[in-house]
Amino acid sequence: MLSIQFLRDHPEEVRRALARRHTEAPLDEAIALDADWRRVLAEVESLRAERNTISKEIGKLSRLAETAETKEAKHAGHRRTDLVARSSFLGERLQALEAQVRELEARLREFLLEIPNIPADDVPDGPDESGNVVVRQSGEPQEFNFQPKPHWEIGEALDIIDFERGTKLSGGRFVVLKGSGARLARGLIAWMLDQHIANGYFEIYPPAMLREENFWAGGWLPKFRENIFHDAEEDYWLLPTAEVALTNLHRDEVFDASVLPLNYVAYSPCFRREKASAGRDVRGMKRVRQFDKVEIYKFVEPGLSDSALGVIVSDAEALCRALDVTTRVVQICAGDLGFNAAKAFDLELWAPGSGEWLEVSSCSNCTDFQARRANIRFRREKGGRLEHPHTLNGSGLAIPRVLIAVLENYQQRDGSVLIPEILRPYMGGLTTITREQAKTSK
Repeated sequence: MLSIQFLRDHPEEVRRALARRHTEAPLDEAIALDADWRRVLAEVESLRAERNTISKEIGKLSRLAETAETKEAKHAGHRRTDLVARSSFLGERLQALEAQVRELEARLREFLLEIPNIPADDVPDGPDESGNVVVRQSGEPQEFNFQPKPHWEIGEALDIIDFERGTKLSGGRFVVLKGSGARLARGLIAWMLDQHIANGYFEIYPPAMLREENFWAGGWLPKFRENIFHDAEEDYWLLPTAEVALTNLHRDEVFDASVLPLNYVAYSPCFRREKASAGRDVRGMKRVRQFDKVEIYKFVEPGLSDSALGVIVSDAEALCRALDVTTRVVQICAGDLGFNAAKAFDLELWAPGSGEWLEVSSCSNCTDFQARRANIRFRREKGGRLEHPHTLNGSGLAIPRVLIAVLENYQQRDGSVLIPEILRPYMGGLTTITREQAKTSK
């Protein structure tokens, strides 16, 4: 969330940011409502000051009226009666105005929650994903001496991905992983967690169901309401990403700067309605409603967030390189930035069977945007002013698309799939997935 002071001081900068994002937000409404709020608040403060002055005067007059019967004492009594009446009137007026202030504050916050983060100056301009810029690529797509198959054909032929039973159990965009397919997904999760822990991240296993306030604080509400699964009976919201939980670990907390940076890694199941992808290619495992993901997350001092973003990208990219799959890093343009992000990079793996680049990670610097929403603060020294840390997040990595990339890049002419060497310790020494091997794992 942007601070209201920033909107007051730099409305044109926010307006330019919205134009760069090619989006609309209630900026003018927020500015107008803020002016109303300040006007009413000024009246409240003026009336409070008058009432306090009257209260002190009533006290003096009461003591004077209690003296012997004199003309001065009688006058004090009459004056006191008038002031008591005035104080009573002010009290009723204040009560109404204070309620109006609270209502205006609530409405203003609702507007502020709908205004996205400001893109960093070095974010490229562009209306949508067509404006994204490839920063670098490692390796070239390998050449096959046969026609590579897409993962849905590979998975069904090896009997390790069951789309039909996934649909039978839960409907469209759900899959069942079987045998070596399930073990490969589990191995990927364990390997990714081990790598990030070795890089200094502290492991968290969060609940998969959170209260609604976590989604407001994390910036997922109101923007992404339609894509979040919600249990209305007990007001639980299913995680779309562990980012929401990690943001809220320190909600409403104040800590010392000496604890920064805080580096977290979390595995979680993720749930999304995927309404935004309607009409796009949804065949196979590319877009499913339940998937596993490892998330990396940082809380850092404000001046260090840009370099911290580079670290997160590097840590996620190292996993892609270790799998020895062609990888590219793409900087996201202003028109394609996520709501919370000021700057972001995507990591993509080449899938030769599907014939496309698959996003397996999106790494974002959210500056103080989320921390302000979540009321997370820190002090650099005892008694010092409160500041908001910067938050950063990145997938490290999303399992289904990594699984797709492994199956399609390591497929063999005979239909088997080699296990990447880095993953073999997590597969019980298994080096190849074959149809026969898959059968024996049932």
